[in-house]
Amino acid sequence: MHGLSRLGTGSNRSVSPSPPSSPRFRHGRYKNFAGGGGGVGRGGKQSAANKIVFVLISTVFRRKGVLLFAPLLYISGMLLYMGLLGFDVVSLKNAVVVVHRRSPPGSVYRSPQLFQKLWPHMEAESNATHNALMTAWNLKMHQGWKPCVNSIISKTGFSELPKSNGFLIIEANGGLNQQRLSICDAVAVAWLLNATLVIPIFHLNSVWRDSSKFGDIFDEEFFIHALRNHVNVVRELPEDVLQRFDNNISNIVNLRVKGWSSTAHYIQKVLPKLEAMGAVRIAPFSNRLAYSVPSNVQGVRCLSNFQALRFAEPIRTLADKMVERMVMNSSHSGGKYVSVHLRFETDMVAFSCCEYDGGEEEKREMDIARERSWRGKFRRRGRVIRPGANRMDGKCPLTPLEVGLMLRGMGFNNNTSVFVAAGNIYKAEKYMAPLKQMFPLLETKNTLTTPEELAPFKGHSSRLAALDYTVCLHSEVFVTTQGGNFPHFLMGHRRYLFGGHAKTIKPDKRKLALLFDSPHIRWETFRRQMKDMLRHSDVKGGELKKPSGSVYTFPMPDCMCKQTEAAANESSLSF
Repeated sequence: MHGLSRLGTGSNRSVSPSPPSSPRFRHGRYKNFAGGGGGVGRGGKQSAANKIVFVLISTVFRRKGVLLFAPLLYISGMLLYMGLLGFDVVSLKNAVVVVHRRSPPGSVYRSPQLFQKLWPHMEAESNATHNALMTAWNLKMHQGWKPCVNSIISKTGFSELPKSNGFLIIEANGGLNQQRLSICDAVAVAWLLNATLVIPIFHLNSVWRDSSKFGDIFDEEFFIHALRNHVNVVRELPEDVLQRFDNNISNIVNLRVKGWSSTAHYIQKVLPKLEAMGAVRIAPFSNRLAYSVPSNVQGVRCLSNFQALRFAEPIRTLADKMVERMVMNSSHSGGKYVSVHLRFETDMVAFSCCEYDGGEEEKREMDIARERSWRGKFRRRGRVIRPGANRMDGKCPLTPLEVGLMLRGMGFNNNTSVFVAAGNIYKAEKYMAPLKQMFPLLETKNTLTTPEELAPFKGHSSRLAALDYTVCLHSEVFVTTQGGNFPHFLMGHRRYLFGGHAKTIKPDKRKLALLFDSPHIRWETFRRQMKDMLRHSDVKGGELKKPSGSVYTFPMPDCMCKQTEAAANESSLSF
């Protein structure tokens, strides 16, 4: 007979719906992906060619042989789509049509050409008094949501913590926000199973290469205290429990839980083993709890993420100074500034398999980076890398230049204070120069701090990311450029702080790819497209969570209530 779980006892336990499938990217297709070829010269040659084509097609259809050509037509269409058969007619010389192969869309990084064309127009608007920073968000979009986590949990929770069913040990891997995800999900699972959670162990990741422990990044004492009424958390296993496993935590059974597992799986499969053994491990624990779970479990997730997890004191102290300095530097705009999460580090560029303008040297450097971090993954048999297709599908990291073009097109002028959150930018001197040219008031954590202030954080990527996270959290406008856990958690956190609105620009990268691939576009047309993109981000800022969505990105309605509802829940539990 199983012990008490948060969703009931015995056969009456309610279970959550089946876990949703892992998020998948949807790949858009563009009808003009391969582009249209140029027209041939007018005259007899064109007429003769047209007649020949007409006769051939007519013959095929008359003989009902079109099915024989169907596979050929399909293959030709796919090759055109992939850009392998794109041709342009260039000229007519000596009554002979000269045909050149056209570069597939996206295969050439044309953004520098676009910048050279549009830069004079940007300079002409440099002294413009209007700045999109002051009007980026429509106040009507702010729906008046307010955090109400405690009342959501207390509706179905216990008046006091029940007897623990055992100790739960998890291993958090990845970067800062992947670890954050694992921690918050572990708190939710511990609450569900009435387990005592041991402070999570951080796995040394081959990509992030950060040896920091939980207490180096997060405030351990505050975490334990904030959860005390909901989940019992201990720093380490008690000595008597550890002795039962020969003082070796590795001897504790490691349960291999599948990704996106439902609450039913934990109650039916994990709880019996927890009760029988007194302690279980789940390693790794990344994405081991489904997005779709009962509302009270979602409430525990939010409690952990938005209230219990705060950065360690050294990180908070320096991060607060950085925010103050950004506000002071932005005094001309009421202390408002733009933050940009720029994913143009060497590893990110290498992983994307996108090509820019570095030629053979860039290809060689990216091959080395891919082999260093993902040994052999990109050399597997049958793997085909198509940089052009990746770019047109919106999968390439935006360059600093492209971010600058987008923001200037949206109406952010050169007096806008911009904070760039990033790791070590690939060839920073080259690629950052045009962004600084467009936005002279540009800062990074290296320019906002002194070498002495930043020294204790060097070599610890998660701690450095925590500094970036804090400065971005408090900006008037946050710009995400490449997806990932960092922007997803930030968007949710900003919604939690700003009344339900993310105040985030999330660009349509497929649309941007088309525009950046058009170096002859007019400034007025480009600017109109960018302003439409800004308006779309504003509309999507207050989006509610869908069944398959993450509560860390979309905290409404699971962790936030409308103002009227929040007022009715004044009796919420307090910390």
